[in-house]
Amino acid sequence: MAAALVPLAWRTRSLPSPLGAVGRAGAVAEVKLRDDQYTLDHMRAFGMYNYLHLDSWSQDNVYYVDQSGRVMNLSVTLDTALQKPREVFRLPADLTACDNRLCASIYFPSSTWVTLSDGTGRLYLIKTGKRGDSASEKWEIVFNEELGSPFIVAHSVSFVKSGTHSVAVLLLRVEKDELDTKGSGFHVTLEWVTIAEMSKEGDHQYEICRKRVLQGKSVPHYAAIEPNGDGLMILSYKPFKSVQEEEKKLAENDDAKTANEKKDPLYYWQQTEDDVTITIHVPQDITKDDIKVHFSPENICVTLKDQPPLMEGRLHSSVDHESCTWIIKENKSLEISLIKKNEGLRWPELIIGDTNGELIMDPSQATEISECLMHLTSEEMNPNPEKENPPCNAQELEECDAFLEDSATLCRFDGDTLQVTHVINLGSNQYLFSVVVDPREMPCFCLRHDVDALLWQPHPDQPENMWEHIATFNALGYVQASKQDKKFMACAPDYSYSALCECLRRVFIYRQPAPLSTVLYNRKEGRQVGQVAKQLVATLEANDPILGFQATNERLFVLTTKTLFLIKVNTGN
Repeated sequence: MAAALVPLAWRTRSLPSPLGAVGRAGAVAEVKLRDDQYTLDHMRAFGMYNYLHLDSWSQDNVYYVDQSGRVMNLSVTLDTALQKPREVFRLPADLTACDNRLCASIYFPSSTWVTLSDGTGRLYLIKTGKRGDSASEKWEIVFNEELGSPFIVAHSVSFVKSGTHSVAVLLLRVEKDELDTKGSGFHVTLEWVTIAEMSKEGDHQYEICRKRVLQGKSVPHYAAIEPNGDGLMILSYKPFKSVQEEEKKLAENDDAKTANEKKDPLYYWQQTEDDVTITIHVPQDITKDDIKVHFSPENICVTLKDQPPLMEGRLHSSVDHESCTWIIKENKSLEISLIKKNEGLRWPELIIGDTNGELIMDPSQATEISECLMHLTSEEMNPNPEKENPPCNAQELEECDAFLEDSATLCRFDGDTLQVTHVINLGSNQYLFSVVVDPREMPCFCLRHDVDALLWQPHPDQPENMWEHIATFNALGYVQASKQDKKFMACAPDYSYSALCECLRRVFIYRQPAPLSTVLYNRKEGRQVGQVAKQLVATLEANDPILGFQATNERLFVLTTKTLFLIKVNTGN
């Protein structure tokens, strides 16, 4: 991507000190991590929280919560000017009185509804009227309830079914896990709460009609409820599972332990880079005609005679089901061979959520894994470069090409059963950011594909085309990896540019390629260049940490503790 540095002009408005006169805006209500919030998950969920909230239904309006618990609105006027901060809502509780609190969080599920957490564990559902219209805008609480330990609002949607209005909210917590003795000691909880309008004695009230809980061991990169409330999509490094299902399995396991001693595994499995081999011991009286093995690209089912399935479920990754086979060995064992579609990908489990099998790793595989890790302690760059198929050494890569989590999974959960209906292993396609392109649709997520960044729009109503590629940002995947101090990333809803900011001062803007008004030739190749993409850099006139970052088609909003910077990017013509 051709890059040109272009000076930027921006307009700013300072947010006065909280010691100012009544009616003035106070500093942002930043909540810093405590000593007991020391994990990477705490940092991702709360330490890197975006304190600036863009109203996607009215993109000239941004909001933040100040230290007095007031929701402050700033609106764009005259293209590059901001109105004075105005208070639109005040939290009833005193935030400073609670020691164990998180940052307050806001989400806009519709043009007239807001969901709000005060960070202490209380959820508010607020009817606002038409926002952006001072004549009809009035924030009024229609529901508020204490929902346990503190949380942030990750996402929310507003919908009508069978004439009943509902608002579904996704709450995120990082909680102490007393059973975790080997990991971080914490787990991540996503609580899916549905609040519906109820009619009681002629009075219309909003009450919680359903709660669903999922747990995982990493903060999701992306988690969003479908617009009609029928499903949930989660993109995460480690999988999430329904707490109800886990409790059911634990109860079943407890019953089994009470009745019997520990049972042997029902099956054993091994894997190479290309295939998976499953071995099942079958009774002596079982013949080949008694065995039924059903393969599909995503699932497997094995039954003996008319008994319930011996093993059944969704495979960790896709297989070439037409090439999968099974045979009866001489020792009366059933051997099943699965051919991996994604060659080289190692499976951490055979069937998702199934604990009835045991992975057998032969010494050569253990040695291979050890050799893959040797570069972490080796002092030699590559002792035998002429060796056929030399191992990949991390030192041979550029530093910006490495990132902590080299694989993530995108899952869709059914809203009624909380069972996984779709799962995609993203491999090395690193998650970058999410953005609301159309507030009536689910948020889009952006993934790194080689050096580029691709934007994907979920379509839950299209099972055969559930994720659509809608935009490409050339070289952004590579460029963002080189920014060691980056904090937030975003893009314009019309894809005209992408942007990222560092923890302090600097903002980088990457425009999409645009036609040139003059003739330009490539000096090396001599060919005419028709389009050029530009990089723009802005340095903020403040040394305070950046706490919020939002992008619209025409502007970037950058929030520090005491200042909101408005950067004009596009003309809007």
